[in-house]
Amino acid sequence: MDLHVVVGAGPVGTAAAHLLAEAGHRVRVVTRSGSGPASAELVAADASDPARIAELTQGATAIYNCANPSYDRWPTDWPPIAAALLAAAERSGAVLASVGNLYGYGPVGAPINEAAPLRPTSAKAEVRVRIWQDALAAHEAGRIRTTEVRGSDYLGAGARTMFTEAVLPAVKAGRTAFVPGDPDAPHSWTYTGDVARLLVTAAASERAWGRAWHVPTAPPVSVRALAAMAVAGAKVRRAPSWLVRAAGVVSPDLREVRHVLYQFDRPFVIDSGAATATFRLAATPLADSLAETVSGRSPLDARPGR
Repeated sequence: MDLHVVVGAGPVGTAAAHLLAEAGHRVRVVTRSGSGPASAELVAADASDPARIAELTQGATAIYNCANPSYDRWPTDWPPIAAALLAAAERSGAVLASVGNLYGYGPVGAPINEAAPLRPTSAKAEVRVRIWQDALAAHEAGRIRTTEVRGSDYLGAGARTMFTEAVLPAVKAGRTAFVPGDPDAPHSWTYTGDVARLLVTAAASERAWGRAWHVPTAPPVSVRALAAMAVAGAKVRRAPSWLVRAAGVVSPDLREVRHVLYQFDRPFVIDSGAATATFRLAATPLADSLAETVSGRSPLDARPGR
């Protein structure tokens, strides 16, 4: 039985581990705490420790980088994790399949496809671009095989985004939700389960290696429209600049949002046609992914072994 190593047990890592286990693979999930889905072998380890990660990935078929350091520590915590996983992939011969995001493209005025140039405008974006470029350079040099999947803001049980952390709790409580941008700008929302599906598919497909892929994503809707889908009569308003600054004083995550405000000030739309055409993967309907987000319960919760 081949070994697949998933680093990280957030919504994407957990879903990927379940998909792999259901396909009959041996799955090892590595997190700092040793937590994760019961369908996998759980190991507590520091993902930035090259020797330990090399040991845990020895003989692996694929390594899935689903790690997610604290949002305000990306520039310091991501590089050693990425370096350890790249070295482990080279040493083990495993495919390195990573979960990326859209930060590296910077502000883009049209639907974003994989051919768009990487133009990072913040330290967070720069570190994610550097991680991918290092992996791609190793792939092109014949040292590893790699791919990356990228989605927009997540929906799904356990997803943490501006919508799930700020908008949804407010409207569910009957309060007005304030957003740091245009609440009527079209915006893409990617389901975490679709991220996991593409990640597992890309890792196993030779034609996926050596490039990034956008996760199949439902048609865009605005923050206001999404809130109204979640809660009838939801009230959403644009936050004044002073409120955005005040929120940043008490929340490191909200403080860091200022670097990506362009994603909410204008249409922010993902073009995922390449993955859909290549792998025949369709996006989960937005109503379904939103219902899971609102309930906080994933379909995985009802499966055996949970």
